[in-house]
Amino acid sequence: MKRTILFVLCALLTILSVSTILPVLAHGGNANDGSDVEITPKISVKGPKGGGKPPPAHPAATGVIGAPLLASAQRWAVVIGISDYAGTANDIQYADDDAIDMLSALTTVYGYMRNHIELLISDYVHENATRAEIISAISWLRGSEVAGDEVVFFYSGHGARSKRQVAIVPYECTASSLIWDVDLKSMFSTFETTRIVFIFDSCYAGGMTDLAASGRIICMATTENKVAYETGDLQNGVFTYYFVDQGIVKGLADTEGTPGVVTVEEAFDYARANVPIVVPQTPTISDSFVNDMLL
Repeated sequence: MKRTILFVLCALLTILSVSTILPVLAHGGNANDGSDVEITPKISVKGPKGGGKPPPAHPAATGVIGAPLLASAQRWAVVIGISDYAGTANDIQYADDDAIDMLSALTTVYGYMRNHIELLISDYVHENATRAEIISAISWLRGSEVAGDEVVFFYSGHGARSKRQVAIVPYECTASSLIWDVDLKSMFSTFETTRIVFIFDSCYAGGMTDLAASGRIICMATTENKVAYETGDLQNGVFTYYFVDQGIVKGLADTEGTPGVVTVEEAFDYARANVPIVVPQTPTISDSFVNDMLL
């Protein structure tokens, strides 16, 4: 029977020494509603695969810091990292670490208030980051922010795609639980502020450009048709390791403009230069903020 296959890469692809074959879930329907889903196996290797040198690319950073956040403005964030998915076959290891590292960067480097950040992670004790909880967190963001505020949305976990769309994968890891790019676009369409940063460390993240709008930056771990990796050597998603841990927290991305501060664009440029050397993965960006954004 001819079927439309939607690939849910319950990925970041875990770099381990033992491979695991995941179950296949198939349902009737069409690609847009997330049915006919195939959950692919994790790829397991002993160490980094090596991707060679990154292709030439124009830097995202201009070296000029754009409009600063007004003193009266507030900063808000939703940070999601899902390592423990429903059952055991779809689990990965370091997406929750990615989220915790992002939370730390926001609070210790950029001075975000902890009570202005909603952290959604899944571990072996608490089940979190379900579809309903992610949607509720975005609703909380929408109810908190006003014009002129700053918003960060960070996601690390599995990615999904159909013929026309890409999605993030909540805890349930089922076709019906997927949150598609068009869903996210609709949810964020009513935000009053234009100063929004999206960060996706997941497979097919490059397809999240539907979220593009004036003032927004979308940092994506890979291209629309490629997978993303995590590795035990780094104990992170590879993109998050270079973007957050090395680029922001250790300050290694501080190469342009004002010394001592790392802009979103500088962190992305640092990740884009280093990720492809470790794994065959090319980060991408959509930047509609004028000059460089300092969180």
